[in-house]
Amino acid sequence: MGKTVLIVDDDPTQRRLLQAVVEKSGFSTLQAGDGDAALNMALGAESDKIHIMLLDLVMPGRDGMEVLAELAVKRPELPVIVLTGKGSIEAVVNAMKGGARDFVVKPAAPERIIVSIRNALDVGNLVGEVKRLKKTAEGGLSFDDLIGNASSMRSVVAMGERGARANIPILITGESGVGKEVIARAIQSASERSDKPFITVNCGAISENLVESILFGHEKGSFTGANSKHLGKFQEAHSGTLFLDEVGELPLDMQVKLLRVLQEGEVDPIGSKRTVPVDVRIISATNRDLAEAVKEGTFREDLFYRLNVFPIAVPPLRERREDIPALTDHFIRRINAAERMSVAGITAATLDLLKSHDWKGNVRQLENTIFRAMILSDGNKLRPQDFPQISGLTPGLPALEAEDDNPMDSLIPVELRPEPVSPDSAVTVLDRDGHLRTLEDIERDLIEFAINNYSGHMSEVARRLGIGRSTLYRKVREHELDVDDVRSA
Repeated sequence: MGKTVLIVDDDPTQRRLLQAVVEKSGFSTLQAGDGDAALNMALGAESDKIHIMLLDLVMPGRDGMEVLAELAVKRPELPVIVLTGKGSIEAVVNAMKGGARDFVVKPAAPERIIVSIRNALDVGNLVGEVKRLKKTAEGGLSFDDLIGNASSMRSVVAMGERGARANIPILITGESGVGKEVIARAIQSASERSDKPFITVNCGAISENLVESILFGHEKGSFTGANSKHLGKFQEAHSGTLFLDEVGELPLDMQVKLLRVLQEGEVDPIGSKRTVPVDVRIISATNRDLAEAVKEGTFREDLFYRLNVFPIAVPPLRERREDIPALTDHFIRRINAAERMSVAGITAATLDLLKSHDWKGNVRQLENTIFRAMILSDGNKLRPQDFPQISGLTPGLPALEAEDDNPMDSLIPVELRPEPVSPDSAVTVLDRDGHLRTLEDIERDLIEFAINNYSGHMSEVARRLGIGRSTLYRKVREHELDVDDVRSA
């Protein structure tokens, strides 16, 4: 579920170093030793598995600038971060003009590399979200934008594409939250009316005394409160598509008038002396069994047959669990972009948890649950404890899996690694009589211990203590610690 970073460098040692840093932060990695191999991977059959590239500029054969130029033409949306030992202004300007998202001079701190990766991905998420919102607003949401590759959803897409070719009423059925409106918008986009209005009406959310006015319109002064003329949804959707969501909730008297509009192709606004012709493609949706409602007398049989010309049944999420990984990844990216978060993905255990849940609220429930988990999470990836309503675990628990303190440790020769500190040398909080020591004394010993343990590397000491370097040096002065004496102790 995490993003994959393609590391491109002709130096195997540099690739190993970058791999350690990147994978430590929750990303997957692929490697390429030259420009040709990088382009083959980034533009090949499995290019969709590569989300960002770390690219060395100076390489034998095809160099980094040539790779950038090729990507700018064939895959401009792929974010590229340039890494090079030559940090000249000219090199920076050329790389950024060539399409690089960022420029990092080697050797770079691991934190700098990870921040650059996350910033580049955030920009990509924002661009993708803007495109998605623009598509939705302009009626351009297509079947290719639908997420999920389950066989049951492929059947829905096939039916939707067929239904879009003909100007016939379509009835979309399915439980609440399965995405019926998304299917309707995709049908509109694939039809001849794609550049025409797409008007949505939630029939279950309209007050009974306002249904007629909202659907068919009214003239000024036709009833109390009618201070101006109102066209109604049918006239708003003229030449386009009218989506009647939860059509099964319409009152019986409105069902009669709706049937007349569908048969005659004209509406009769309240207070008007003449009818108004309308040309509207009807797509309706419901989570009810309309055939059963007809038997119960709550839905007109003639209207049911008028709407149910081309039925499409959307399966619930529990019947297409294989779509959960793709949906989860989509929601994380979308929420990251909308809320400026930086969640990298989910753990394998979390994905198993989500796939085993029944999701009675379907895709909408999954989206809301992931949003809540992202707010609760204090880690790089979503864990089971971030979903307390599903897992039963308490939010904020530490990760169960052990993690290395530093991704570079495994790359340092054993003979050069510092010896582990014995428990006897650790800082104690009690004095010899078993009473608590003062906070000032404990802080002094802790700083002294950290400086000694990390060989006087003050940046690492500050990071491990969770304070800034300026704060660390101030406390060193306050406690009258001599850094050189501490390191030689």
